[in-house]
Amino acid sequence: MESQRTVYITGHRHPDTDSIVSAIAYALLLQRKGMDAVPCRLGKINAETKWLLERFGFEAPMLFEDARATIREIEMDPPLTITPDTTIYETLQLMQKHNKQSYGVVNEKGQLMGMVTRSDLASIGLGDTAASIQLLKETPLDNIARTLSGRLVYMDDDYHFNGKVSIIAMTETGLANYDIKDRLVLLGNDKEAQKAAIRKGAGVLIVVWTDTIHEEVLELARAHHCPIIISGHGTMNTSRYLYFAPPVRLIMIRSLVSFNIDEFAEDVGKKMLKSRYRSYPVIDNNNYLKGYLSRYHILDYHNKQVILVDHNEYAQSVKSVESADLLEIIDHHRICDIATSRPINFRNEIIGSTASIITSIYMENQMEIPKNLAGLLLGAILSDTLKFRSPTTTGKDIGLARTLATIAELDIDTFAMEMFKVSSNISHKSVHDLISQDVKTFQIDNKKVMIAQVIIAAVDEVRSIEADLRSEMEQFTLQQGLDLFVVAFTSIVENGSIFYASGRLQEIVTEAFPNENGEHSFQEDILSRKNQIVPLLSRAIINASI
Repeated sequence: MESQRTVYITGHRHPDTDSIVSAIAYALLLQRKGMDAVPCRLGKINAETKWLLERFGFEAPMLFEDARATIREIEMDPPLTITPDTTIYETLQLMQKHNKQSYGVVNEKGQLMGMVTRSDLASIGLGDTAASIQLLKETPLDNIARTLSGRLVYMDDDYHFNGKVSIIAMTETGLANYDIKDRLVLLGNDKEAQKAAIRKGAGVLIVVWTDTIHEEVLELARAHHCPIIISGHGTMNTSRYLYFAPPVRLIMIRSLVSFNIDEFAEDVGKKMLKSRYRSYPVIDNNNYLKGYLSRYHILDYHNKQVILVDHNEYAQSVKSVESADLLEIIDHHRICDIATSRPINFRNEIIGSTASIITSIYMENQMEIPKNLAGLLLGAILSDTLKFRSPTTTGKDIGLARTLATIAELDIDTFAMEMFKVSSNISHKSVHDLISQDVKTFQIDNKKVMIAQVIIAAVDEVRSIEADLRSEMEQFTLQQGLDLFVVAFTSIVENGSIFYASGRLQEIVTEAFPNENGEHSFQEDILSRKNQIVPLLSRAIINASI
C-alpha cells in the first residue's frame, strides 16, 4: 500500500500572526481528518506570534524553504550494504538473493566508501592476468579459506605469496618439472607431495579431498613459513572459487556519482541524463548511505502537496510553489496570480482575518475547538483586525472572536492589551528587524513596491530612531531592487499611522498621505495595509505615471 503523502500548509513570507496561526489551526483540523498535514512558516516569527505560541503551548511551525520535492521525500531502494572485507563471492551471493545489480561499500560507521557492480565482479578472472595475480596476492588468507568453505589449518605471519597459482593434480614425482616458489599450490591428499611442495618454496598450500594434515607436513610448513588451507571443495570448484576470494575493497569504485538526500528530484533527474548507471547511492551531509536511486524512482516521484493560507500570489509564497501540487487556498486578500493545472478548493472571503475563516471551517465541520487553540485563533483575529479597529473588520470577525473568547475563557480587552503590549514594544528590536519583519511585495503599475507595517505603542517612539531608520531603509531598497519602499508605523492606541519612504518614487508617499503638520504627519484612522495603505499608494503611483 502506498504511504500517505505529507501535505504542507503554509502562510506567506515575512509571516504575521494570522499567517502562522492559520497554518497551525488548519493543519490540526486536517490531522483530525486523518491527513498527514504539517504547518509551515516562510520566515522568522515575530515577537507577538512567539508570545502567543508560548502562551497557549504550541510549537513554532517548521521552516519551509522550497516547494520542490527532495530525494528525502521520494521512494528509493533501502540502503543494503557490504563492508570493505566482504569477499567477491559473498557479494555475488547477496546480489543474487536480493536481486541487486550493485552494492554500496561502507565503513564501520555506515559511511559510503565505494560501490561494486555485478558487471565489475563478473569480469574478475576474465581481465588482465597481472591484475588477477595482484588481487589474489593482496587477499587475506582467511578470506580464501572462507570462500572455499574450508579452514585455515596453519597461518604464518611471515608467509611469502606472489599471487600466482599452480594446480598440481599428481604425486610428488610430478612436482619436479614445476616452478612453484612463492606460489599458491593446490594439490590432493598426498603427504609426500605436500612436503615436496613446501620444500620447493610454495608460498601457500591448499589441500583438497582431506579433513586433516599430517603432523610431518605441519612441522615442515612451520619451518618454511608456508600456511596451509584445507578446502571444502574438490579440485575443480576450489580453482573456480579461488578468484572470488578477494575483498571488495580491492576492486570497488571509489570515484562515485552520488546524490545528496536533500537535493531536488528535478535536478537529480537532469544529472542522471549525463550518466548511464542503473542505480545511484544517496548520502547525507555526513556521507552516510541512505538508499539507492534509479531512473524509475525519478520518473515516478510526486511534487510536494501544498495548501496556501493567508495569501494567493507567487511573490508572497514559498519558493518554487509553481512546482508544487497545490491542493487548496484559504485567504482574505485580493485574488492575485496563483495558477493551477486543475481545479482546487479556493476559499476567499471578505473578512478581517484568515483565522476567522479557519474558525468557521471548524464550526462547519462540527469540530470542537480546544481551549488553547481557541486562544490562539482569538489572538490571530485580534492581531489582524487590530482589535476590530481595522476597516477590514466584519461583524463575522467580531462574532467569531467572542465565541473563541468564551471557549478560551478570556476577556477580549484584557487579552488584547497584553498581546499588543508585546507587539508594540520596539525597544529591544533592531531597526533592520523592525522594517523586515512584516513586509509584503506588490507590483503596482509595473513598479516593484514593498510595504512594511510596524505596530507601536505611540508614533513619537519613531522619532528617536529616524537617522538609523533612513539608513537601513536605503540599504534595504538597494538590496531588493525596489522602486519604492514604505514603512508604516501604526499605533492602535492612537488610531493611526505615520509613514517613511525610500526609493526613486518616495515623493509619491506624500501625495498619498499628505503632510499637514510637518514631515511624516500622523495619518488618523489609517490602520489597514490591505484596505487603506495599498489602495491609496496604488492610486498615487498610477496618477503619477499618467
